[in-house]
Amino acid sequence: MPNIKIFAGNSHPELAQRIAQRLGTEPSKVVLKKFANQETCVEIGESVRGEDVYILQSGCGEVNDHLMEMLIMIHACKIASAERVTAVIPCYPYARQDKKDKSRAPISAKLVANMLSVAGADHIITMDLHASQIQGFFDIPVDNLYAEPAVLKWIKENIENWRECTIVSPDAGGAKRVVSIADRLNVNFALIHKERAVANEVQRMTLVGDVTGRTAIIVDDLADTCGTVVKAAEKLKEAGAKKVYAVMTHGVFSGPALERLMNSCIEAIVVSNTIPQHEKIAVCPKIQAIDVSSILGEAIRRTHNGESVSYLFGNVPL
Repeated sequence: MPNIKIFAGNSHPELAQRIAQRLGTEPSKVVLKKFANQETCVEIGESVRGEDVYILQSGCGEVNDHLMEMLIMIHACKIASAERVTAVIPCYPYARQDKKDKSRAPISAKLVANMLSVAGADHIITMDLHASQIQGFFDIPVDNLYAEPAVLKWIKENIENWRECTIVSPDAGGAKRVVSIADRLNVNFALIHKERAVANEVQRMTLVGDVTGRTAIIVDDLADTCGTVVKAAEKLKEAGAKKVYAVMTHGVFSGPALERLMNSCIEAIVVSNTIPQHEKIAVCPKIQAIDVSSILGEAIRRTHNGESVSYLFGNVPL
C-alpha cells in the first residue's frame, strides 16, 4: 500500500509479517539492538517523512524492554517527520493494573498510556483490553478490537453440538464478555464467583448456573498462570459438565501454566496469536492458536483509508 510503513518490534515479528503480507507489503527496515550497558538502540532504516506509520509491539515476553523499544520507535518516527504514528499493541502491557484496588497501589495502565502519548503516538490499535475503560486513559483515538468474531467462528467449526454448550465466565468481571458470546450463539451462560487471598491465587469458587451433561466453554481475556481456569474447569466437572474447553484472547502462560494445563481436565485451550505461541504449543499440545492477523491487518487498512472500523467488532474479515 502506498504511503504506509509497518515496523515490527522484537516481541512478535511473525504477526507483523502476516499483517504486512495481508496488506500486500513488507515490514519496513528497522535495527533494534542493545548497547553494552543494556540501553535500547533503535535505527529506522528508511525514510518515513510524510508517511502513515504503524508500529507493532505486543506486551509479552520481556515486557519492559519491549515497551521501551516501542516508545523509542514511536519517538524516532515522530521526529523523522512521519505524518501519523499509530501504535498497534495486540496485547496491552500492564492492562491489569488499571485501578487503585488497595492503598498506595499504582495505576500503571494509565502511566503506559501517558508514556505512549508523550512519545508521540497519534492513534492506538489494540485488542481485548482487560478493562475497556483503559481507552479513557488516552486523549488520542483508541480502537479496541475484539477477538470475539474469531472465537465464535472457532466454536462453530470445532465444537460438536455447540448449540448444546454453556459459556462460562471464570469471574464476575468477565460476565459482560460471556453474555455477549452466549447471546450471539443463542446458548446458556454460567458464572463462577471466586475469592482471592493473594494476587494470582484463588481461594474459593462458587458456580452460578447449570452445566449438567453439557459442554462448558470458559471464556476470558487472559490466561496467565492458569490457576483460575484450571480450578474453574475442575468445578465445572464436579458440577456435571461433559467436556470443558477454554477460550482466551491473550495466552501469556507464565510460571507453572503449561504444567497445570497438561494435568487438567481441559480438552483444549484456545488462544489468539496476539502473543507468540509456537514454543508453548510444542510443550503443551492442548493449546490451539487462532490467527487474528486478518482483523489487525484490516483495521490498519481501514484506518489508513479513513474508513470505519466498526464492521470488525462483529465480523471476521475474509
